[in-house]
Amino acid sequence: METLEPAAVDRALATLDGWQRDGDTLVRELRFDGFRDAIAFINRVADLADAADHHPELTNVYARVVVRLTTHDAGGITSKDVDLARAVDEVVAP
Repeated sequence: METLEPAAVDRALATLDGWQRDGDTLVRELRFDGFRDAIAFINRVADLADAADHHPELTNVYARVVVRLTTHDAGGITSKDVDLARAVDEVVAP
């Protein structure tokens, strides 16, 4: 799988809610009402990641979760990262 050109990443970021580029990674920080809500979110993302066979880096401190997406095999951001970011957005959409 090929990495996306910077312009393609920028176009994708314009359509994603709250995501930013950090080098070769897409990053989104989310805050929840409490620890249980944060963990429930992580569990939902785990299901999406397994289904996509593409696993993000997830960090959690109490009610804060940071999602980091990159395609290690490709050495950067690919369409798999953008697709999973969109799926994550759907999980947190009201």
